[in-house]
Amino acid sequence: MAQLAPIATAIGAGASILGTVQQAQRQSATAKAQAEAARQQEAARIEQARLQQAADARQREQRLAGTLASTRARLAAGGVSPDQGSAAALTAGLERDAAAAQAESDQIVAARLSAGRRSLLNGDGSLTSWLRAGSSFGTSLRNLLD
Repeated sequence: MAQLAPIATAIGAGASILGTVQQAQRQSATAKAQAEAARQQEAARIEQARLQQAADARQREQRLAGTLASTRARLAAGGVSPDQGSAAALTAGLERDAAAAQAESDQIVAARLSAGRRSLLNGDGSLTSWLRAGSSFGTSLRNLLD
């Protein structure tokens, strides 16, 4: 009977290691699936932000075109040439303001995208599982030698 105890301990250690390795493989597969889902969500979020930015830019361009057209029409109706003097300065100022708003919007979108980026250092958890397997093996070996 005493001779069977070390064999039983070795078999138990082997089963424990096998279970830990299988658990590590399952965790690794789950982590990979979660990482892929996170990548897809991040890509969808980036695409959505870019589409929203493009729609906002189109809307600003349309608003600027309308504002410039109405300003030029009012100036022309008042007998002022919209392409000369203070009228030209006014339309140029409107265009500069629109360009500044577009640049600010671009910066905001860039900041939002960079804030949501996941770290490249996020692990998949597989190292932890292997360390646990090694610890389990070490404990089993120590028990076997005692």
